[in-house]
Amino acid sequence: MSDDSVADGTRSTVDVGDRCPDDPAERLRDRVVSRGPPAFRRTRASNAVEWKSLRGNTSQDCARVVTVRFGSAPSLLVILNEEERVALMPIPARKNVFARSLALLVAVTGLMAGLLTGVADAHGSTTDPPSRNYGCWQRWGSDFQNPSMAQQDPMCWQAWQADTNAMWNWNGLYREGVAGNHQGAIPNGQLCSGGRTGGMRYAALDNPGQWKAVTKPRQFTLTITDQARHGADYLRVYVTKQGFDSTRQALGWNNVDLVATTGRYAPAGTYQVAVNAGSRTGRHVVYAIWQASHSDQSYYFCSDVIFQ
Repeated sequence: MSDDSVADGTRSTVDVGDRCPDDPAERLRDRVVSRGPPAFRRTRASNAVEWKSLRGNTSQDCARVVTVRFGSAPSLLVILNEEERVALMPIPARKNVFARSLALLVAVTGLMAGLLTGVADAHGSTTDPPSRNYGCWQRWGSDFQNPSMAQQDPMCWQAWQADTNAMWNWNGLYREGVAGNHQGAIPNGQLCSGGRTGGMRYAALDNPGQWKAVTKPRQFTLTITDQARHGADYLRVYVTKQGFDSTRQALGWNNVDLVATTGRYAPAGTYQVAVNAGSRTGRHVVYAIWQASHSDQSYYFCSDVIFQ
């Protein structure tokens, strides 16, 4: 246990515990502070932060568990060693010590099981235009408990309420073993959740409504970010037919047209494809499939746009 002074004189409590190898307290603290959500980064100068490390089920799996207090609502942050993945979830604030300790244990157990088992697999999304869960993470990841989200961004609000991990794991919406038969694997009405992959984690992304949309010209470049540099066998991009109303109807295969398909991409941080939406105008959904090269993993992304 040690105290660390920061620039404004505030002191943060650091408890490294059984830390991961070759990762001293200073490097661990600086890495999480720099890579965590903005609201978490601000806590370094204003709140007490406790740091611990947990072991996964292999020698390479090592997770850092950080408890952070946002006002009166403490939260749990987990960052994984190898992949720099971050997950944040609330811990009940108004409970006795035993209840809060139990909640913390349950949270840590669930996160370790859910994150460490797939650490090498879940690493990308459409970032321009942003996929639904990536956009919700972008806009609200630093303030996801703010009740004003319900009025300002109601579709993100319902998604956060349904499962916070859909946003913290914005890069994990994939299926394995599809073997190219995407329409056979993904039922109508479940395209945005990848056929409810991961159980109900991403199911709220299928819900029709006023998802925040970005304005795009009818000819634009779509960007997929690949954090793990898996490479791509191909990308396929679909756009909804003119007249489809995504605010009232969940997306189905008969609602989209294939507008772009590519060949292979060598492993890189981003992959881009030129998209021509034709004469479409107004609100639409851009649906992208990224077939990763490292194994039979298919990633599925819904992005809401308004064509000029």
